[in-house]
Amino acid sequence: MEKLIITCAITGAEVTKAQNPAVPYTVAELAEAARGAAEAGAAVIHLHARKDDGTPTQEVGRFRDIIDAIRAVCPDVIIQVSTGGAVGMTRKERLQPIALHPEMATLDCGTLNFGGDDIFVNTENDIIAFAKALSEAGVAKELECFEKGHVDMVLRLAKKGLIVPPLHFSFVLGVNGGMTGESRDFRFLRESIPADASYSVAGIGRYEFSLAELAISDGGHVRVGLEDNLFIEKGVLATSNAELVKKAVAIARRHGREIATPAEARRILHMEVRR
Repeated sequence: MEKLIITCAITGAEVTKAQNPAVPYTVAELAEAARGAAEAGAAVIHLHARKDDGTPTQEVGRFRDIIDAIRAVCPDVIIQVSTGGAVGMTRKERLQPIALHPEMATLDCGTLNFGGDDIFVNTENDIIAFAKALSEAGVAKELECFEKGHVDMVLRLAKKGLIVPPLHFSFVLGVNGGMTGESRDFRFLRESIPADASYSVAGIGRYEFSLAELAISDGGHVRVGLEDNLFIEKGVLATSNAELVKKAVAIARRHGREIATPAEARRILHMEVRR
């Protein structure tokens, strides 16, 4: 099998220090979280920006400050910025950090209920516009899919030439309003993508490590981090993002998977041609 690419989603837009004090907000906290995750084995840092009070933001200046701080402490890591932002943000707001020409960014591939009255809106025209903006900026895409219809949307747009292969999917499972994270859900999505596509799995909450194990044993890649899961085990809060990465590394070792460096991750993901 190929080496395992571990992505660490270090903060997100919704989790708070009230839920887990280890959730980073400030530039210094985010840089330290990225450093710890990278040293533990993460090749990719999935990045949302937060203001010092925890408010999510897509402001270019804030992203620039955070990226510069991360680069100062772990210069080789792949920084994958989020264009998801937070619920209620406009297309223009969400695309702001692409002005920095990051190495990689997420592309959300469908609309989703997020619980209560919250709807994470990604219309077909949104997806096309985001794909075009990322391509024009030379940014590698990770295709975030929360359910099967999102995968189908990617395949339709790829057939029309609007999303250019090679394709790298991220199955985000266990979100309220999306597919759950049972093994059947993983296998359904895994079998729905082209044979030459790559994928990573992000299990939300209690699904984080059960799905990580399925992906690792299948030859896929994984995402962990405090954005997705606040606990290292049932009832025990994680002390850091690095602790969650270390647990993924331990699972990989049980299955005989070596951990990819950032340089190896770039090669595996064909990032030089992924536009």
